[in-house]
Amino acid sequence: MAASYGKSLGSSLVDRWHETIAAFEKRHPKIKVDLELVPIGQIDKTLARRVASGKAPDIAQSYVFADYAEARRLYTVDELFDLSMQADFVPSFARAGEIGFIPYGIPFLASTPRLFYNKSLFARAGIGGPPSSWGELRSAARALEAVGVTTPYGLQLGPEAAEDEALAWMLAADGGYASPSGYDFAKKENVEALTWLKTELVAPGLAGADPAQFSRTPAYGAFLKGEVGMMLAHPMLIKAAEQARIPYGDAAFPTRNGGEAAPVGLSDWLMAFRRNGHRKECGAFLSFLYGEKTATGFATGQGTLPVTASGSEALRKQSAQRPLWKFIDQMPKAEFAPVNRSSWPKVRDAVRDRIGDAVRAGGDPRATLESLQLTANSAEERAARPT
Repeated sequence: MAASYGKSLGSSLVDRWHETIAAFEKRHPKIKVDLELVPIGQIDKTLARRVASGKAPDIAQSYVFADYAEARRLYTVDELFDLSMQADFVPSFARAGEIGFIPYGIPFLASTPRLFYNKSLFARAGIGGPPSSWGELRSAARALEAVGVTTPYGLQLGPEAAEDEALAWMLAADGGYASPSGYDFAKKENVEALTWLKTELVAPGLAGADPAQFSRTPAYGAFLKGEVGMMLAHPMLIKAAEQARIPYGDAAFPTRNGGEAAPVGLSDWLMAFRRNGHRKECGAFLSFLYGEKTATGFATGQGTLPVTASGSEALRKQSAQRPLWKFIDQMPKAEFAPVNRSSWPKVRDAVRDRIGDAVRAGGDPRATLESLQLTANSAEERAARPT
């Protein structure tokens, strides 16, 4: 069961699946693969229904895996791959798929964002290069505003993926959503990050009309129209920017006082279900899928990043893929939202609903974060109850 992305991404990805399956079946004539495509917006609910009805697929793509792992429905990664293949995964992404130090989720279509900026707008505003601190980012935003840029910094706290934007700022302030002991939303670093955003970017009008309603897809569209001076974005924006003839640059997201912040890790997950008893077949297909040639082809075709060292090395040998190299370089430092907690989907939805309110006029960053902590605590309690 794999995701279909519609016209925006789906056709090339679907073609890639068919090509991969045909090549695999040629090498493994005794194993047949049936591809079931589900619209990306329905993949998690469809998978949950299938599992609940006792009809789990052998392999599934999803945004979540922790529930199934905790219910012991999944094969572990070491039951599917040999040691050399396991060692090939980028450690930061492999660790994100672990529960209790046991790997279940297999990263797929991975990404890390960087700070994209419009070189033409920067030149018009007299800005020499990308900001390396929050102070420089604010100064650049002011200069962009002075030359009439609609949205100097594209702050994406709308409901589509607000959790990624917010986490990037928190990580840049040495914060984050969780600590080893559990969720930790209201830590002072997070409060300071949102307070700075509210007072230094949003209140002066340097982050658009309403960042709480500005989501990733419209933000990308605005950047491609030349309406956004700089914003966090994933490598899928590269090809679109080139086609739109936007003279872009990208840089590591800055920390508050200067330097490169740890990037946010983002990934879909593949998982293999025990129900049908096809461990060997699943392992054979997944090992083929994550082989150097196949993994690199999936990544470059979708503007995502290979999650294996061999795939990264192969991509580095392709000069045409040079724009992706800096994204690959920062992958080992990636930090994730707590995707390995079964409570995370409910907590993530609460972040999407509420985090933007913290930076609005009259908003209270501390109160918002404390509210999210209460939600997280409740979600953890529900997740811990026996079913």
